[in-house]
Amino acid sequence: MKFRLGYVAMTLNLHDCSPSGTVTAAVLGRLPDEQARMYRLKRVAAKNLENTLRILIYNKAYNIKVYRLTSKLIPLATHPLTKGWDYTGDFARELKKIGDFIKENDFRVSAHPDHYTLINSPSQDVIKQSVSDLDYHVRLLEAMGLDDYRYKLVLHVGGLYNDREASISRFRDNFTRLPDRIAKRIILENDDKSYDAHDVLCICRDLNIPMVVDVHHDWCLNRGEALEVILEDIFKTWDGEYFRPKIHFSSPKSQKDFRSHADFINAEDFEQFLRYAVKPGIDFDVMLEAKSKDSALLRLSEQLGNIHGVIRLNEAEFEM
Repeated sequence: MKFRLGYVAMTLNLHDCSPSGTVTAAVLGRLPDEQARMYRLKRVAAKNLENTLRILIYNKAYNIKVYRLTSKLIPLATHPLTKGWDYTGDFARELKKIGDFIKENDFRVSAHPDHYTLINSPSQDVIKQSVSDLDYHVRLLEAMGLDDYRYKLVLHVGGLYNDREASISRFRDNFTRLPDRIAKRIILENDDKSYDAHDVLCICRDLNIPMVVDVHHDWCLNRGEALEVILEDIFKTWDGEYFRPKIHFSSPKSQKDFRSHADFINAEDFEQFLRYAVKPGIDFDVMLEAKSKDSALLRLSEQLGNIHGVIRLNEAEFEM
């Protein structure tokens, strides 16, 4: 069984390389005219795209093929101030260059729309804004030439809204109304407060959606059932997909602040997870959600190389 490590958005080992530069609506609104506003937006977006390609080139050098794109590539893309902005047209060349590099190197890239993207909300305004945000993410992937549905968007089920069953039903109904170009991108993740791994697995089976299990979230919220018991069933939701199953892993910042992510990964916890994750005999990928990003990945990589039974193939790929 093989597994690969990836990280989220930002590298700490390249100078001046944030892909998430932004400008606030308040600042934009104070600029004198439309020309000045668009100049500011395009300058920030161009730098974000340039840095994204730099990060991907860096990832290739370290054999890191699993990577989450930031949702902030194009600042204020869904804000009313930028309504009508053809950002994919303005940056067609840059986006295609990123997409070509991803495809040439068979990178697994994804994105994780922000927590306010809620398709089970009882508010139609929230639903409308959520679909707009999903469309923004898909437009970027399409402009990169990543037309294949293998490149996914991670979502949570959403809020409870004082009625779990009604909220789940609303998620199902709204999901089935999404256009295929969006719906076929979505994978669901368990969260740490509302919907545990068992809840999400049932929804994924019902709607034929791949599930990404977040191990840290499962520590925060579960039914007293060991994740080991349902892990193979979670992996099977990926049957027929191009990429192998994916897992999110992070370590708690502290016992007091248990839900927050630590800077690095606790290698002992990760080893314990591996001991049961290997049992289904299915290859998988791990998205590390550590505050220290690629530095956390590289430190864990070194630590895994010292664990009995783990063979380090390169900086980000291992065999057990």
